[in-house]
Amino acid sequence: LLRMVSRVFTRLSSKDSVLFVCDLQEKFRQNIIKFPEVVTVASRLVAAASTLEMPIVATEQYPKGLGHLVTELNLPEKTPVFDKTKFSMCIPPVDQLLSPTPKSVILCGIEAHVCVLQTTLDLLERGIAVHVVADATSSRSAVDRAFAFKQMERAGAILTTSECVILGLVGGSDHEKFKQIQKIIMQSAPDTGIALAHI
Repeated sequence: LLRMVSRVFTRLSSKDSVLFVCDLQEKFRQNIIKFPEVVTVASRLVAAASTLEMPIVATEQYPKGLGHLVTELNLPEKTPVFDKTKFSMCIPPVDQLLSPTPKSVILCGIEAHVCVLQTTLDLLERGIAVHVVADATSSRSAVDRAFAFKQMERAGAILTTSECVILGLVGGSDHEKFKQIQKIIMQSAPDTGIALAHI
């Protein structure tokens, strides 16, 4: 029997969403497609989540060898950052933070076909809606990046963009923090090298 995967589209809300920032570390700087631009877009997500007082969780893959998260992310000081060797961000200390379980996780980082994909699959298995921010997610290879997006979408993740997520979180210009959010997206996000064919 084929196991059918039901896809449920969820509207984002800052009250029951968490931002995951996956492994945007120093040693990847020279190897990841459009790394500076991806970090810039991720930092916009961080700024928006911080403004809306949303939880942010970050990880570092084997930081002893791959270095720490890049400072350009401007993570708030209180942001929990976890070391990992497992590809998925869903390690025990992160699972403990996700109690009670959030409705949605907004996910960005690297690499799309490894850690971001494995995190997506783990979250979906837990019944959490996953919004993968395509313009804040990359890999070393364009082919790996493209097929990772296809796999995540087929598994049930929602492929989206940073501006779509940020504006979706406030829901309208009547939001009390809209003017602060508007400043974050006033300038268009940089091009992170995603062709329509990739999606």
